[in-house]
Amino acid sequence: MGNPLAAGLLDTQAVSWSEYGWKEGIWRLRDIFDGNGIKATVFTSGCLAERAAGTITALVESGHEIAAHSYAQDVVPVALDEPAERENIARCGELLAGAAGSRVSGWLSPRCTPSPRTGKLLAEAGYTWHADCFDRDHPYIERHEAGDLVAVPFTMEVNDLPHYVRYGNPADALVETFSRTLAWLRLRDPRPGHLDVTVHAHVSGRPYAARALAQMIEIAMEHADVWIPTHSDLVDWTLANGHQPAGPG
Repeated sequence: MGNPLAAGLLDTQAVSWSEYGWKEGIWRLRDIFDGNGIKATVFTSGCLAERAAGTITALVESGHEIAAHSYAQDVVPVALDEPAERENIARCGELLAGAAGSRVSGWLSPRCTPSPRTGKLLAEAGYTWHADCFDRDHPYIERHEAGDLVAVPFTMEVNDLPHYVRYGNPADALVETFSRTLAWLRLRDPRPGHLDVTVHAHVSGRPYAARALAQMIEIAMEHADVWIPTHSDLVDWTLANGHQPAGPG
């Protein structure tokens, strides 16, 4: 909020605003995805399995992928010591598996900020991919002693939080960024392009921005050479075909 409360006060407005995500927004987003035959990857905090497990179950029944997003958004791996981080990964995975009916395979840290050991701990816990990386254009394979992880770049160009919440742009700005970037990648970049569309249920689940998501889907589906996979689909492709080169060196 532009007028933050004094320290120590419960911001009931912020609580209500965020709870819109699982009470209303995710259902509107699900309907948009289902109506277009698209399977989404839904990054989900473990605490949601305690508060609204039926939401997770319904998403899985619609064919969508659940991925871990820490226990809560204030549990950031880089701020934890190793035992606490290991426990957080295990707790989150167990809670989500209970609601989803099977273990989750992917992870995204709050703020996209892992600790230096997060990859190692995820591999040890049996995860196969994470999205805590910004250093490549395409997915690539990380080697860990406990096993390999696929790192799926989390591109920020088409993300409703910075576009709308932080900078106050209209939802149409998100559509314009997506459309122009997609057009450039298709026509000018010699390699296959990779572009995340990241929407949050408490932001773009509202009619104001859900319209923008529907428009971006329409634009993508106009092109036969555009693939709209889940993260796990992209991970499977990467493992089968090898990661794209990052350039010289």
